[in-house]
Amino acid sequence: MLQHLLNGFAVALQPLNLAIALVGSLVGTLIGVLPGLGPTATIAILIPLVFTMSPVSAMIMLTSVYYGSMYGGSTTSILVNIPGESASVVTTLDGHKMALQGRAGPALAIAAIGSFIAGTFAVLVLTVVGQPIASLALKFGPPEFFSLMLFGLATVASLTGGNVGKAIVTTALGLMIATVGIDLVSGAPRFTFGNPFLQDGVDFVVVAIGIFALSEIVMTAREVWAGTRTELVKSGRVWVNWEEFKYSLPSICRGTFFGFLVGMLPGAGATLSTFLAYNLEKRLAKNPEKLGTGDIRGVANPESANNAASGASLIPLLTLGIPGGGATAVMLGALMMLDITPGPLMFEKHGAMLWALIASMYVGNAILLFLNWPLVNLFAKVMAVPARFLMPIVLVISAVGVWSLSGSDVDLLLTGAAGLLGYYMRRHGWPIEPLILGLILGGRMESAYRQSLIISRGSHGIFFTKPISLSLLLGTVLFLALPSILSRFRRGKELQAALA
Repeated sequence: MLQHLLNGFAVALQPLNLAIALVGSLVGTLIGVLPGLGPTATIAILIPLVFTMSPVSAMIMLTSVYYGSMYGGSTTSILVNIPGESASVVTTLDGHKMALQGRAGPALAIAAIGSFIAGTFAVLVLTVVGQPIASLALKFGPPEFFSLMLFGLATVASLTGGNVGKAIVTTALGLMIATVGIDLVSGAPRFTFGNPFLQDGVDFVVVAIGIFALSEIVMTAREVWAGTRTELVKSGRVWVNWEEFKYSLPSICRGTFFGFLVGMLPGAGATLSTFLAYNLEKRLAKNPEKLGTGDIRGVANPESANNAASGASLIPLLTLGIPGGGATAVMLGALMMLDITPGPLMFEKHGAMLWALIASMYVGNAILLFLNWPLVNLFAKVMAVPARFLMPIVLVISAVGVWSLSGSDVDLLLTGAAGLLGYYMRRHGWPIEPLILGLILGGRMESAYRQSLIISRGSHGIFFTKPISLSLLLGTVLFLALPSILSRFRRGKELQAALA
């Protein structure tokens, strides 16, 4: 294996392939910063270049763009509270608060460090035991995936400070928005009100930009007008010190581990990985009440989970031919165009290309770290721009991002409506993140649910007879009931202490 890997590095470090990895990482980072495109659309746009390149160079380019875009999404999440793509939603919880506290530099830096550690870990596992681990993913069928996504939705309670009722309502609202479009089974339009633009459903970017960016703009304008918003935020330090790194390292490790476990499941994706990793972090970390207030662990953990899941999703793609999400599905199409069929015999038939790709991923992770190191200072200075100048720029970028999706006026109107909804929710203490998670998982969750019922001929017993599915459902009940049980237990102890 070591000899194969050394041969792979000999190919990956050729000047042309090294240049391709550098350009791909840079393009991916810039794409991740811009809301609207995302890794899937970008990789699809670059597909025509595949025909002009060797298989090794083509896959190095696509994976570099993929890794870069997953990291780049954290930049706008931290600086202006706009997730560059869905997996960066959780980063806004602590990242933007850190930026408002003048700590944008450490937030961006720990995102880069966590991404490097997690990405390298994922590639290391792919190198050593990729194929055996990928075979475990085959145990997940539609019932298991439905239960996994239900479990993911149930964990939103820890994102709301224990207010489970509001979390369930906003999650249900997100699931309702996800039902807009063409019915998966009958093909009939649902809740489109006769508008053809809604037949493809409501895009995540439309809702995310409205509910995060527009509501942030309105909130900031209101605070500036009232004089309660600081006009200038000093960028402060641009790198993490040793104490911050030691404080964040356990969170990076936990995010990497849980992100990898969920990310290697086909269809789970990096988004669900980051939500689950962050929620488990709140259960396992010391002083969990600090998370959500601008704690650096709240950036380190989801960003590590994000990149670990991205690397893990390549394991089922390369060893089983099963894409883990939209971006890897496009990569699968690119491989098929190159007359390469991923599967269990991938290492035997296309070993040279595969080892070169694995080696290039080690190189790509290092490139991303050293490429974004000098950019941290530049990005952090964004926070020094007065809000009355910065927010109009954010508004223009947001509008362009939405318009780039389909050139539809309907998307702009929906973004405006989502902005008003987001402003209302933030003003009245309704959590936003559960709505976003419900919207992201809604389509895949419905698909898994209906496939399960088709398999079982309409019987819901299939969710309880599968051991993995049953375990996840029990975990769901536990997550929903635990905050209430713990609260009653604390009140009981306090009452006993008072009576004593």
